[in-house]
Amino acid sequence: MSTISPQPNNTLIDLRQVVKSFDTSAGKFTALKGITLSVNKGEFIAVIGKSGSGKSTLLNMITGIDRPSSGEVWMGGTPVHKLGEGKMAVWRGNNLGIVFQFFQLLPTLTNVENVMLPMDFRHKFSLTDRYKRAMQLLDQMGMAEHAYKLPSAISGGQQQRVAIARSLANDPPIVIADEPTGNLDSKTADSVFNLFEKLASQGKTVLMVTHDGDLAKRVKRTVLLSDGEIIDEYLAKTFPALAESQLLAAMHKLQPITYPPGTVILRQGEVADRFYIITQGKVDVLLRSDLVVAQMGKGQYFGEIELMRGGTNVATVRANVESGVEVAALDRETFNQLVTKSKAAEEAIQRIADERLAENIAARKGASDVS
Repeated sequence: MSTISPQPNNTLIDLRQVVKSFDTSAGKFTALKGITLSVNKGEFIAVIGKSGSGKSTLLNMITGIDRPSSGEVWMGGTPVHKLGEGKMAVWRGNNLGIVFQFFQLLPTLTNVENVMLPMDFRHKFSLTDRYKRAMQLLDQMGMAEHAYKLPSAISGGQQQRVAIARSLANDPPIVIADEPTGNLDSKTADSVFNLFEKLASQGKTVLMVTHDGDLAKRVKRTVLLSDGEIIDEYLAKTFPALAESQLLAAMHKLQPITYPPGTVILRQGEVADRFYIITQGKVDVLLRSDLVVAQMGKGQYFGEIELMRGGTNVATVRANVESGVEVAALDRETFNQLVTKSKAAEEAIQRIADERLAENIAARKGASDVS
């Protein structure tokens, strides 16, 4: 079987409405509830969530260790949810590098032999090239001088570096790391995290499950799992002080809307009734009907001034004339409830609302002076 080739939109990991249920003595338990997730080539993503949130089950879906009860798992152009066990093992060996929390190095093999082992199974490299590649990978991890030692002779952090080198043995496009820093001190964990950042910069797609909130903040994108569902990342960033249960309840009320290029979303002078978070594309902020005074993109929001202050829209907002825009919208009641529940969110949004109102007034004055 061939290795992964990117889909037209550059997506390597693509989960589509994945549900996973288990039969237990207490009845059916649903660990994943309609998960949809896309990860592009070269992304470094942190998956976070409390114990029991579904992180391990999610990894099992991606790695093919388990199959979804319903839904689809596509890795590049491969529907892994349809592969038999034999084909799955071959596919996994060629396309995934997996790093475990407890290292999983074979104790009777030297470090270089541990790194060579995946190549021995896949026969992707000649015997001579396997040794050469293993030494190169150990050198890349700063572990070449420990190549002929047994794992027991080096520290935990050093063992994890060897484990990362092993995960790269067959040059997989995707690296899956399951709590890779969970057993390391903070300094060593930071060093290991830097290695993952370097791998992503080299084009590897890295998906890391972690309980370390500080490390999770350093990646560009975080996937927050709660009770088997992914909480919208932009909602979580907008209301960071809310409890997961509150975010989950709000997420169920988010309405995704797509506006074609040039479509007016808010019109100056009309009554406001929604709060909008941009998930794709851009919007233009206009005074009158033709003066663009600002532009906002993914992760930013608008509509908060009117909802917090009352009254009508202070400016017109339209989908960018070139890109269009996708938003997640909250109704006035839900927005007000979220703001009321989080003093920190209320203060942050109020601060931005005040800044935008001041910019609006300045823009109006500037436009008036020009005319």
